[in-house]
Formats: sequence, C-alpha cells, structure tokens
Amino acid sequence: MPPERRSRTRPDRRTGVRLGRKSRMKPDRRAGAGPGGPPRKAAPSSQRKPPARPSTAAAAIAVAAEEERRLRQQNRLTLEEDKPAVERCLEELVFGDVEDDEDALLRRLQGPRVQVQEDSGDSEVENEAKDNFLFQKKPVWVDEEDEDDEMVDMKNNRFRKDMMKNASESKLSKDKLQKRLKEEFQHAMGGVPAWAETKKRKTSSDDESEEDEDDLLQRTGNFISTSTSLPKGILKIKNCQHANAERPTTARISSVQFHPRAQVVMVAALDNAISLFQVDGKTNPKIQSIYLEKFPIYKACFSANGEEVLATSIHSKVLYVYDMLAGKLIPVHQVRGLKEKIVRSFEVSPDGSFLLINGVAGYLHLLSMKTKELIGSMKINGRVAASTFSSDSKRMYASSGDGEVYVWDVNSRKCLNRFVDEGSLYGLSIATSRNGQYVACGSNCGVVNIYNQDSCLQETNPKPIKAIMNLVTGVTSLTFNPTTEILAVASEEMKEAVRLVHLPSCTVFSNFPVIKKKTVSLVHTMDFSPRSGYFALGNEKGKALIYRWVLLMFKRQKYP
Repeated sequence: MPPERRSRTRPDRRTGVRLGRKSRMKPDRRAGAGPGGPPRKAAPSSQRKPPARPSTAAAAIAVAAEEERRLRQQNRLTLEEDKPAVERCLEELVFGDVEDDEDALLRRLQGPRVQVQEDSGDSEVENEAKDNFLFQKKPVWVDEEDEDDEMVDMKNNRFRKDMMKNASESKLSKDKLQKRLKEEFQHAMGGVPAWAETKKRKTSSDDESEEDEDDLLQRTGNFISTSTSLPKGILKIKNCQHANAERPTTARISSVQFHPRAQVVMVAALDNAISLFQVDGKTNPKIQSIYLEKFPIYKACFSANGEEVLATSIHSKVLYVYDMLAGKLIPVHQVRGLKEKIVRSFEVSPDGSFLLINGVAGYLHLLSMKTKELIGSMKINGRVAASTFSSDSKRMYASSGDGEVYVWDVNSRKCLNRFVDEGSLYGLSIATSRNGQYVACGSNCGVVNIYNQDSCLQETNPKPIKAIMNLVTGVTSLTFNPTTEILAVASEEMKEAVRLVHLPSCTVFSNFPVIKKKTVSLVHTMDFSPRSGYFALGNEKGKALIYRWVLLMFKRQKYP
C-alpha cells in the first residue's frame, strides 16, 4: 500500500488562521503508526474531507469586486442623467472622463511624485527633507496678464517717493518694489526678525534657548529693558479715554502730571479743583478731588516722592501743600525773606530737596522742600521766563525774556555760564533731559533749539545740535520723556500746535497729531508717565487727553 500523502495546509474554519507547517496532521502513534511500524489504515470514504481549493475563494472575491464596481458605475450614471449638459461638460473638462474610476481620478489630481535621487553624501537633515517631499500640482489655468511686468509709479506717490534712491527710479516693477519694501522693513527692524527667517535650522543651542525661555516664563519680573533705538518717522499711538472723564469741566486745564510711583494722574484746572484719577486707559476712575476756595490753580505738581501736591494760583502768594498720606491741606501764607506779591511758576528738584520759585524783576528764589524756608535768591537780567533743574539737581537753568540762558550752581548759587539762545529774541520755555544729555530752549518765534548740556557749561556761544522749526507761534511747553527718546513741544497760541520730536535724530513724527480730527486744540500742559507708556495733554476745553504708545521698546508692565 502506498504511504499516506501529507494533508495540505488549509484555513482553520473556527479562527480563520492559516495553519503552518508545524500544525500539519501527524500519524497516530497510539494506533501503531511509526517510522518503522506498519502503515495506518485509511479512513472510510464517508469520513474523508476533500481538500480546499484556493482558486474558488479568489474567484469569489473578484466577482464581488466586479459587482461593487458595476453598482458604483450604475449609481454614477443615474446621478449624471439629472445634471444639465453644461455641468456634465464642465466636470468632464476638469476631472476627465466620468467613466474613469475614482482611484485613477485621485492619482490624476495628486499629480506625479517628485523623484529624489539618493545621495549617500547628504546630511541627515537633507535626507529627512527628501523623505518628506510633497506632491507637485500642475496649475489648471494660468492668467497671462499676471506674468506681465507692470510698472508702479514711485515719484507721484507720497508714501513711495521716499524709497527712491535716484531720479531714474521714477517707476519700478512690482518685483523690485517688493524687494525695496523688504529692505526698508529690515532697515527699520535692524535686520531680519527671527520669525521671518525661513532657512534657519534648529540646533542644539536652540534647544537650550527654548529651555531657558521655559524657565524664564515660570518667573515674574521686569526682563525687558528700554531700547535705545526707537524708530523715527511714524509713531504707533492709541487714543485712550480722557483722564478726567469722570469729573468733566469746562475750565482750562492748567496742569496734568503722572504720579512718580503710583498708577495715578493729577488734573488741575482754573475751576479751583485738583483731581486724582487711576490710570487704566479705559475708564480712569476718579480717586479724589480737592477744592480750593477762590483759588484758580495756575500750577500743581507732585513732590519727588509723590507724598505731597503743591499748588499755586494766578493771583495769590499762598502756596498750598496737600499731604496725601495724612489727607491734610496746609497753606503756606508767607515765606520768611520772600517779598513776592504773587507766587505762580515754580519747579521741584528731581531729588526732592529744593523748590525753585520764579519771581518778578529777574529773581529766582531757592527754598527747602522740607521746611519751605528760603535758602537764597539769584538775579538775572530781564524777566525770568522759565526755569528748570538738571537731572542730578546740582544745576539750575533759567531762560530770560532777553533770549539769554543762565546756568547756576545749586550749592554755591553762583552763575556757571551765560549764553544767548541762537536766533531767540524772547525766551518762553526750557527743559532738560533725564539722562543729562540735552537742553531744549523754546522761543517766541516757534523755534526750539536742542543743545548738548556739556557745551552749555563750557562754551560761551554754544551751537545747537538741531533747530526744530515745525511751530510758527511761541513755544510755551517743552517736555522730555523719561527715556530721552521723545521731546514734546507745544504752543498754546494755536490749535493743534503740538509736535513729538524723535531723539537722537531730532526729526518730528509725522503722524501726530492727526490734524483732520482736531481733538487736541490749544495745549497748555503736557507730561509723560514714569515709563513713557502714556502721554497726557491738557487743553483749554477742560479735557485731559491721554495717549498710549503701542511700542515694543517700552517696558511691558502693568503701569507703563
């Protein structure tokens, strides 16, 4: 009898798993079947199972797929019968023949894949980029007019004419104009910003910097310092709610000043009231109002430490001192040795030690800020128009009605230097910068001369660094911002006569004020917040306007 044939491997009907070679049927050794024993008898024909045919299953799958494709085509044709002929023609032009199957349509829409040749010498980064290549799609339609090189007029456009390098660039193509705009942007930003660098690759140092940034964001504090490169030209500024919106008045605003340490702004007017408001830029809620009987306020000012408010009137010699901690109003009726009939203009030294009162007949009176007693008096030729302290409180600057500037030593009360303000016939205002670098002098003809402080001390005829001639009436107000990046100049004799000067370029910002809106009116007083985030103006209509800079170079804190 021939030996028994091995049974073919077939799928298990219970689990659907195909049996391996090790799972094949083995002879039954208990029945005496073995390598050397007699062969086992074959099972009866009724108990024998026929072997499975793989061709039968494959044929069944093919028939099912063909039936599904036929049904899909039948459904598509049924839907196509309801569509208009124009729509069917358009779909055939865009997607091809409707008889194509969906797989072929998908391959046609994806387009050919980009073939990348392998190079064993490529770096890991390049190989990774090659593995992640994208499909390249062929455009269905191209507008020929887009390829035409259209020329852009540069000469007759007030925004683009400044970008011309020579007269031959009166017209530029769109590509050249785009490159020129990129150059202007990079010049203004000081280079290409990090977010615009597309070819920058991440290295191990980048990983370390990200870890440092994560550690930085877990702590609080002032991490951003003041920038020394404030861009010139256009200043991003936002108009906020009026400082005195919760206490409106129609009287002229005589003084507006930010508190040196708190989130507070003070507004004083000719209606005998001094009001304190909390600065938030939205509602500016009122904190307190102080009413002084028959005392129209000429000037009000915080002390250097912010604990007191000093106020003078237009027709009185009384100096009011309001103690903010105790809530007491203290009138100083008479200063021993001071023979002035009216006390109006005064200045407080930055260190909080001295009080300088501008008297009549060319006298300057130096008082102690603590005791309000007279220390000494100084005399200049002509009338005292304005005065100010240096940033270190060691010198005093006085502008006279004769167009001269006097420099005094505070301790010895001696005149250190005297010079004529160039082109000035009548001085009106004077201011010094916080960093001790600049002295600005305003005259009655609308010219503001900016000097170097060292030249004002050493030279008898110093030359100004720059003469600002953007005003045509007398300059009555001058204010440097705390970071010495902006100089505010204004005249109370003409509406909208206020300008912001960029330092150190000494150029005027072109977008302030907005002349068309005419919201500034006649400016009588100005001030910057301690960190230059806010700028306040007081006008004759009784409004204390507040503007906020939208700049990255200023410190981002709760109260800028």
